[in-house]
Amino acid sequence: MMSSLYLLLMLVPLVSAQTYRWGPCPTPKVQPNFNLEKYLGRWYEIEKLPVSYERGKCIEANYALRKDGTIQVLNSQFYKNKTRLAEGTAVVRDPRDPARLGVSFSYFSPYSPYWVLTTDYESLSVVYSCTDVLHIFHVEYAWILGRPRFLPAETVSYGKELLMNEGINLYRMKATVQTGCKD
Repeated sequence: MMSSLYLLLMLVPLVSAQTYRWGPCPTPKVQPNFNLEKYLGRWYEIEKLPVSYERGKCIEANYALRKDGTIQVLNSQFYKNKTRLAEGTAVVRDPRDPARLGVSFSYFSPYSPYWVLTTDYESLSVVYSCTDVLHIFHVEYAWILGRPRFLPAETVSYGKELLMNEGINLYRMKATVQTGCKD
């Protein structure tokens, strides 16, 4: 009991910069017949739930298939007058459910969920991730991504509606600044 309380107290600073909710993670529906090869390439972050490691502007993610079958994830953002990069690895955990990927940015951390809820591959992608903490609460992430830096308002509204219909609370969702970016 004491070790669980200690662990919970250690997680409070981490969780304060994220979006957390009581109870277990929801399990939203994902993109049927997901095609990873069509999904690869550059996606710009349009809106997101807060993420402690994403504080800059001009945030984008680039996905590329490696020879070993894993996916290179290269995230970039402009923060404190510098372009900052983070490279990770994504894997398809179950070939029968390829829209539920796992992503890790360190050899020492487990793969976190990266679930593509919907995508048309050409303009919009809605992504969700959730980590359960001791079955007491969960930390969740959600992103609306676009192939272009800017999406029409109705497209963003569609992505938000999809997330809300899956029980994901968007009260902390905010737009990512995509102006003044170098292309």
